[in-house]
Parts: sequence; C-alpha cells; structure tokens
Amino acid sequence: MFVSKGDLDRNVIAQSSFPDPANEHACPSQTGAGGGAEAIPAYVGSGTDGFSPNQSLCLPQLAPVPTSYSILAFIVKGVEPSDRVDSQGTIYVQSIRGVPGGLDLWRWSQPIDGAPNSNGTLPFKYEGQPDNCGIYGINGGGCVNNVGSSTNLGIAPGGGDGDIAVNAPDPNNSAIPNLALTSLTLAPGVTATNSKNRGDTFFTPPNVVASLIPGDDRMWNDAVNDPSTAYVAYHDLATFNIDVQRSNNGGLTYTAGAGEGIDTATLPAAGSLSPTDSANTAAQIKVDNSACPSKGNLYVAFTAPDNAIENTHGQPQRTVYVGVSTDAGLGAATFTFTDHKVFTSPLGSLGATNGNNNIFPALAVDNFSNLYTVWSDNQNIFLSSSSDLGNTWTAPVRVNSGSTVGKTNVFPWVAADAYGHVVVTWLGANLAGNSNDPAVMQPACADGTTDCWAQWNVYAAESVNGNATVPSFTQHAASDHVIHAGTVCTNGTGCSNADSRSLADFFQVSLDPQHRANIAFADDHIASPLCTQQSPGHCANNDPQSFRVGVPYFTYQLKPNKKVVTAGLCAR
Repeated sequence: MFVSKGDLDRNVIAQSSFPDPANEHACPSQTGAGGGAEAIPAYVGSGTDGFSPNQSLCLPQLAPVPTSYSILAFIVKGVEPSDRVDSQGTIYVQSIRGVPGGLDLWRWSQPIDGAPNSNGTLPFKYEGQPDNCGIYGINGGGCVNNVGSSTNLGIAPGGGDGDIAVNAPDPNNSAIPNLALTSLTLAPGVTATNSKNRGDTFFTPPNVVASLIPGDDRMWNDAVNDPSTAYVAYHDLATFNIDVQRSNNGGLTYTAGAGEGIDTATLPAAGSLSPTDSANTAAQIKVDNSACPSKGNLYVAFTAPDNAIENTHGQPQRTVYVGVSTDAGLGAATFTFTDHKVFTSPLGSLGATNGNNNIFPALAVDNFSNLYTVWSDNQNIFLSSSSDLGNTWTAPVRVNSGSTVGKTNVFPWVAADAYGHVVVTWLGANLAGNSNDPAVMQPACADGTTDCWAQWNVYAAESVNGNATVPSFTQHAASDHVIHAGTVCTNGTGCSNADSRSLADFFQVSLDPQHRANIAFADDHIASPLCTQQSPGHCANNDPQSFRVGVPYFTYQLKPNKKVVTAGLCAR
C-alpha cells in the first residue's frame, strides 16, 4: 500500500501534539521537517499487574521518504516482534514491515541510553533498518535513523520475516556481545548481518544469500553462549524440511555446519511434496547454553499431522514434535536430529480439530538443560517439559487460568532461565470460539462500533517449577489496554481477511539477568493518523472501518519473582 507525496503533505502532524512520554530517542521526525515523514504518534499506558506501562516503539508513518528520488511512500507497520536480552541486560526488539520494507530495530542499554524513566518506561534508541544499512542508500546510507533522508530510501531486500540472537560478551571486542540478525527476502532467501556495537552499526552490505537452499521460508535464530556461534533455521520450500545452518562468524555467513530438523522417519508425516499436504509449523531453534554435559545440544520444535496418511489428506497438525541434535555443538560440517513426539491431540479434541499450530509452537531451554514447549489448540495454551534432553515429555498442562479459561487463546511463546523458571505469553480474548471466525469474533454491534467484538489482551503466566510433572503457574495481564479487536487469523499467508492478520503471527518474551519477563508485541488498538486518507470519515479507534496498522509495543516485569530457584541438578 502506498500514498503520494501530496497526500503526505496534507497530513503533517505537529510533534507538540504527540510528546514522547517514554523519552525514546533517535526516532523519526514527528514534524516532517526537511522532507521527512512524520512518526507514528507515541503511546504510553498506565501499567498493570506488575508490568510497566505499555509503550509503543517509534516508527515513521511512511517510507521511503517522498523526495525527488522517490515520489511514492509505503505505509510502515511493525509486526512479529523479536525480543532478546543479552547477559549484560541490553534489550533488543526487532519488527518487520514486509518486503521490501525491511526490518526495524530498537535497543535499550542503561549505561548508554539512560536509566528507566520515572514512569517506568524505558528510553529505547531507534536503530533504523539493519537489513538496509546502505544496500539501497544512494550515498552509502547507514543504519541509524535511516528515514527522513534522501541518501537512504528506507527500503531493504527483506522484511518478510525476521529474527535476532545475542552471543556472550566478546573479550576481543570490549566485552560487547555480538548481535546476529536475519531477514527474509521476496526471492525467497535469507539476508544476514550482525552488529559488534550493540546495534549502532551493522556489517555492510548485508549478506543476501545466507541460506544454502535458495527457496525458503520463516527463519529463526539462536546463538551459543560464546562470542560468535549462531544458528539459523528455515523451511526448505521444496520439501518443507527444517534446514539448520551454523555460523562461526557471528551470523554473517552460515556455512560452518548444516543439518535437517525433521528426520527421515518423521518427514512423511511432516514434509510437503504436494500443495495439499498439511506439512509442519516450525518453532524457533534453541541452543542448550547451560553448564551441563548437554551444553551445545540443539533443539527444534514443530507441529505436524500424526502420520503420513493424515499429512497427505490435509488433516490438522495435531501432533507436537521436538527434534534433538546432540552433535550440533561438536563443530562438524554436518549434524543430525532425532525427532520425538511430545503430544498428539486425541481425535475429536480441539487440538485435532483446530490443530496445535495457533501460531507458532514455541520452545525454551533453562540453565539446567530442562526443555519446555508450548502450543495452542485455539482455546487453551499448553506446556510440556522434558528433564531427559527431549527423549520423553510430561503430560501437557493447561497454562491459562482464571477468566481466560473457555475463551480463545492463541500466539503462545515461552522463555526459561533458572531451574524450572518459565514464563509463557499469549494473546487472550474475552470471547469463546475460533479466533479465525468473523461470525464469532466480529458480531454486528448494535451501535456500529467494534465494542462487542472480541477484545484481546496480552497475558503472561510464570512458573518456578515448570519442570515438575504438574507445574503451577501464576497468570498476569501484561497489557494495560485492549490491544486488538475482532478476529486473529492463525492461517498465516492463507488468511483471507487482511484485517484479521494485522498483528501478523506471533510475539515474543525473553528473560533478563534479573529473571524478569520482557515482552514485545504488536498492537493496533489506535487508528492510524493516515486514516484521513485511507479511510476518510472513519478515524475513531472503535470504528470497524478505520484504517490501522500493527505497531510494536513493549512492557517488562517490574520486579523479579522472589521464589526463582538458581540451583539444581542437570537434566540427563
């Protein structure tokens, strides 16, 4: 979607109308001065249930900036945010605009960017587009604040999907952890780059041929607890296996090792040689970064049908699997995975009807090699754990509780650190029914608004005994406002209604050195200021016809859980 420069000039917004209560910096211009596009107005909430005030992360409304070099501008969005915290407490959030918009990145490092604000928000620095970094810049471009300038057009080769990972501090680089980043291109292919200075600059130009297989989709990243080893996993579109590659240079090239996450025994149930196959939905890869003997093990979770017959007949992905590689960390040029079934939803259950890929399944490893995987059957969020390195798994337990029981719950994610310490996040609605169904999620409201539609919030559930046979969870509302109304599509690019996918497909949580949850999520509860051109006469926040885009938001747990256990036995 694009608008003309003339449309932009008719919608200049004064910065004084939208002050920045989160004190974020290096943000796009809010005034359009010097030809730059206005920023999306800042939002800061009130905070809730032990979480900081929800804050939007600054983005331009339009990019490229309309200039003599570019008379058109794409409307900017920020969805599917990746969220990582390094061992020094630096927080990174990355979101995607879509091809060819590229990615956007934000960083908060207290020694560099300042202490938390008095209202509890964090003064993030906007780091621009790492996958751009001059590749389309007329005069070399650059990463930092690369909008609002005729020398950098604000586009990139990728932006279809994205992810990030952080390494351990590098003793040869002032103890700064490496930041690896990948971006999916339209080709499709994977663009890779990295930063050695906490996101201020990235390797230029990015490596646009990072994947060894030219046709691929949905990549994920993780990094080893060393200065430079990183992994990328993605789908091979020819077979839909999950290809995994290792980098020994901080994520610039992934040629140091390769493997396939779906083994030969499981591939008939999870692969795809026909458009009618159900195939699989892959969670992110995770490295065992513990001090246990299993250090270096690599894990990948995915959902798929239970067997080859169900797969070829297009049946739902009712089985959760985890692939285990015990040789990935040995430095070999090739490594192998062995797949294990975590759980198969019984026929007739919601998981067998809706599938367990609502969307995506997610995976975590704690500091003692315990594994955790989570998934959604579109109503419940489930967790299963393994204390024997992925060979066997506990019976699933429902994570969501209280007012969310019996309602619609999707988009699970999980993070783990100390012994049995797990945080699970998801989107929960106030209505029951399939999140994809407009008749249920978007009924006609008597007053013509969206007030009777499904109202969605971000939830977090924390456990300090997540590796127990029956763990206990404490549930929190992490969003301090309704972040979305209506349907939430879990069919990915197969969604028929574009508005139902305005939040895209997932959001993430990560844990900081204090064991606090840090959550980045997409939010479209406020109508876009561009509604005056895109939906004239429909600019109210609860108007179903208002034009809106997903914007990245952030919140963090204000105090750590005092019951977190930092000692325990290694899983084996």
